[in-house]
Amino acid sequence: MHSRQLLAAVLLGILLTPTDPVMAAQRRRPNIVLIMADDLGYGELGSYGQKKIRTPNLDRLARQGMRFTRNYAGNAVCAPSRCVLMTGKHPGHAYVRNNGEVRPEGQRPIPETEITLAELLKEERYVTGAFGKWGLGFPGSEGDPLNQGFDRFFGYNCQRHAHSYYPSYLWSDDKRIPLDNKPPVPGHARLAKDADPADPASYEQFKGQDYAPDRINKQALAFIRQNRHRPFFLYYPTVIPHVALHVPDEELKPYLDLKWNDPPFTKLQGGGYTPHFTPRAAYAAMITRMDRYVGRVLELLKQLGLENNTIVIFTSDNGTTHLKQQVDYDFFASVRPLRGLKGSLYEGGIRVPLIVRWPGQVKAGSVSNLVTGLEDWVPTLVDIIGSRKPLPEGIDGVSIAPTLLGNNQRPRPFLYREFSGYGGQQAVWMGRWKGVRQKILRRNNPAPLKIELFDLESDVSESRDVAAAHPEIVARIRTLMTREHQPSQAYPIKPLD
Repeated sequence: MHSRQLLAAVLLGILLTPTDPVMAAQRRRPNIVLIMADDLGYGELGSYGQKKIRTPNLDRLARQGMRFTRNYAGNAVCAPSRCVLMTGKHPGHAYVRNNGEVRPEGQRPIPETEITLAELLKEERYVTGAFGKWGLGFPGSEGDPLNQGFDRFFGYNCQRHAHSYYPSYLWSDDKRIPLDNKPPVPGHARLAKDADPADPASYEQFKGQDYAPDRINKQALAFIRQNRHRPFFLYYPTVIPHVALHVPDEELKPYLDLKWNDPPFTKLQGGGYTPHFTPRAAYAAMITRMDRYVGRVLELLKQLGLENNTIVIFTSDNGTTHLKQQVDYDFFASVRPLRGLKGSLYEGGIRVPLIVRWPGQVKAGSVSNLVTGLEDWVPTLVDIIGSRKPLPEGIDGVSIAPTLLGNNQRPRPFLYREFSGYGGQQAVWMGRWKGVRQKILRRNNPAPLKIELFDLESDVSESRDVAAAHPEIVARIRTLMTREHQPSQAYPIKPLD
């Protein structure tokens, strides 16, 4: 019997429905809750070594499940990473490969022909809901979440709109729902010309009344309650902790009490988002607020008796932002000891947390160093629910169900990433080795296709390029970089195309 068929048979045996309705609710196909943070760094949770930011609910989730140490986002920025998650295709084959706006609101849509994770689960009679930030197609387009397999959507369609946590509206399915922010707080603004940057009162204009993430969390909880009697897929791409630094005062106060040295972000010069008087405290408070939302989801699952029959997945779409005046990644050791930040295919820009809990199936307190990527969740969840249907063609992901269930699993032969933004980049992970190309599109780059080689077992900070000492490894990586890159008219990387 094929390994996938065998796994499906085993899971089907676990999930066979008995006659008792209480037992039936416990043993039906598992519910799926997939929570994805926005720009959360590898080291910004307590379970990943964070010392300053409080994340008690996510730390408890890690103790109750499996924590992965070598998990990689789909890409180095928002939209292409989400496309990898939804389609199971790595960035050399995925449709969306960089951020790109469609005015007046939204991003370039994934085509109708793409088969998403939500569509696959809907075919298996799951009810599907997305709550948070979408970013894969403007309202009404073929990429709209309602046209990509989701029965319910609430939140921000557009990434730029999501830069404000106090907007004038959110989307509920295909309708705009007004929020009580009069006026709304822009995601990009400056202090008033006559404002004193040293006066906390100067920053009051950047505080709203109706915090959008609160609304989103309430709707996500309502979705769970409404669908507690049938299998559901809850996709929760929270906007936190992406800047702007917007957070309610009650969440901010515990960090202000710590009296950190916390100079204001004034945005008097240069770009960036809205100013904040205490940016370090604000960033920490935002992540703690997100942790609180996760805790509410976990508590509701427990109250409804769904805890044991729900697989909960937590991860991030890419690493910590590079905007240091707003997010002091050195102060928080956000990616340390990794190199790179959001926008980079060095480890810090793309290696992110992954925590999976499924009581009775995933061993509590376990840790895996298996190399995983966001594309893996399409085949993994299809396996976990015991689907007998074939996967769509072109899937690059590898099912990690054997690892989750405590069985032996061969390491993947390689992981591939490319990114047409931030100068153009490619990366290949192959066992202990990682090859990286940077600044492929820079005109002044004398060697745009040069490959740096790092031994991540001995040099996780990617500080020593050992390409010259291992030409045979470089040659294998070069072959993979050529083979896995499928040219894209929308996202060209001309030296590769």
